[in-house]
Amino acid sequence: MSTTKKIAVTAVAAAIGATALAGCGSSDDSAAGSGSGGTKGSGSKTVTLVSHDSFNASKGVLKEFTRETGYTVKVLKSGDAGAALNQEILTKGSPRGDVFFGVDNTLLSRALDNGLFTPYAAKGLGQVASDVQLDAAKHRVTPVDTGDICVNYDKRYFADKKLAPPKSFDDLAKPAYKNLLVTENAATSSPGLGFLLGSIAAHGEDGYQDYWKKLKDNGVKVVDGWEQAYNEEFSGSAGGKKAKADRPLVVSYASSPPVEVLYADPQPKTAPTGVATGTCFRQIEFAGLLDGAKNEVGGKALLDFLISKKFQEDMPLNMFVSPVTKGAKVPELFTKFGTTADKPATVAPDTIAKNREHWVQSWSSLVVK
Repeated sequence: MSTTKKIAVTAVAAAIGATALAGCGSSDDSAAGSGSGGTKGSGSKTVTLVSHDSFNASKGVLKEFTRETGYTVKVLKSGDAGAALNQEILTKGSPRGDVFFGVDNTLLSRALDNGLFTPYAAKGLGQVASDVQLDAAKHRVTPVDTGDICVNYDKRYFADKKLAPPKSFDDLAKPAYKNLLVTENAATSSPGLGFLLGSIAAHGEDGYQDYWKKLKDNGVKVVDGWEQAYNEEFSGSAGGKKAKADRPLVVSYASSPPVEVLYADPQPKTAPTGVATGTCFRQIEFAGLLDGAKNEVGGKALLDFLISKKFQEDMPLNMFVSPVTKGAKVPELFTKFGTTADKPATVAPDTIAKNREHWVQSWSSLVVK
């Protein structure tokens, strides 16, 4: 994903051979609506949302925002979450849009330390779970969704080999799973970084290096990003099957199995991939009003909308993430084929901020170089 979120849902759909999701694949999309003109805003009736490439919403939902507020949403996609954030840091004070969506808890400190956002307490925050409000004291960002970065496995491979799939971080280092895992580079990929943080949560700051030495000895393969790992190296994905991939374990998302079902033709009764829930790291995505936004009032209205039930209930089958607003309904396909880890690994944001660069450098020296 981005993020994500993350997510790279468009790439999954493309690999399966489905029509590209509405609004994805373009770096400059608009959700037009007639609107009544409204009385809010800075004179402009357009509010610009800057995001990673995986942002997606139903056209009808964005038109509803237009009907309610008079504003049309323009979506400016800017690569993966890290690249999008870097561009906003470079244009600090003169942002390319009004709202930024897609910074997650692994990179949140970078955004906050650079002063990218104007504080705003979005309407409806009282209905958002308190455990995801990581900036509750200042409201510089608003939590929008959660997702779990986890190891996915190819069900057919493990059934054919009569081998139980791994369940935990420790299992991945066992000889039975030698040369089976592919992961993303923690220095260049959001899921790769999330998986590294998960291993640190599991083994501690004193033990994660030894753990990664074991993984390296056990043949873990590292590639630059999620799309390559999932669609080219992982044998369980539709793209991986076409590429004749040979790695039955991949770092991806707990919501990846529903994607494989939704975009398959015909849809299978069971997902071809599973999730090792003992390897999950909880990712939280945020949105914020950009400092220097030209349409500040419209940006605030959009933040309110992002945590409304209408938008929250639209997310699961468009971005394959979970809502944060209490009472938001999740589609049956998402719950039936997806997984939510009961006890995902987490690392406190201030701890990530203090140690992220050191951890990534240490990991790179151990695993990549």
